[in-house]
Amino acid sequence: MDFSELLKAFILGIIQGLTEFLPVSSSGHLELGKALLEFGQNEDALLFSILVHGATALSTIVVFRKVIIDLFKGLLEFRWNDSTRYAAMILLSMVPVGIVGVGFEDHIEALFEGQLVLVGFMLILTGGLLFFTAKAGNPTGKVTFGKAVLIGLAQAVAILPGISRSGSTISTALLAGVSRENAARFSFLMVLPPILGATLLEVKDYIEEPSSAFSPAALAVGFLAAFLSGLLACNWMIRIVKNAKLQYFAWYCFAVGALAVVLSLSA
Repeated sequence: MDFSELLKAFILGIIQGLTEFLPVSSSGHLELGKALLEFGQNEDALLFSILVHGATALSTIVVFRKVIIDLFKGLLEFRWNDSTRYAAMILLSMVPVGIVGVGFEDHIEALFEGQLVLVGFMLILTGGLLFFTAKAGNPTGKVTFGKAVLIGLAQAVAILPGISRSGSTISTALLAGVSRENAARFSFLMVLPPILGATLLEVKDYIEEPSSAFSPAALAVGFLAAFLSGLLACNWMIRIVKNAKLQYFAWYCFAVGALAVVLSLSA
């Protein structure tokens, strides 16, 4: 058993779990982590990335289990109600990222693969976006179909490594007048269907044709580390949004983004 591989998987799992919910870009940090640890620098790296994303999706389900159970109870009534309306808005918000994912994801991945300088600039851009949340004040609105489309567009932009998904979607919701609690809840729930779907497909492919790049133990360690750290980060992020502290992460994004640019240019 390669303990160095397990340690790297553990570290990257924690990075994913923490940064998936905090507004600092999990994909950008994973790329930085892989580069610094020299872990998964090949075409099979997508398997590890999707599995740890699946782990954080499971964290979201655990944290919002009561909301999700109530949502399904309403859907089982088979009539138009608050639950079916909310589910419809989630589906609508997924359309932009679905279009970008199907049509352009391969091109985007190829563009950013190993390009830390681009990831760094996207992190700096994320930092700039977080500053705008200070202008949101204390909104009290709910998510509407129109706002769901705007939040969905923000999620589509966040497919770029270095752009924070939670940061962009929550910031967009706040600037659109959605209350902090509703913004956080919608942001975290809207990502569940596409991530769970991608995870199941990747697991299916791995079972049919196991990858030689990662051992099952490394995948399991990374998954567990991402799940446990994700539980902590998700609850923490909810408190951060409620307390209007989101913009303070801008300084962190600026610092890490600048570090990525410097490391890339000096390599």
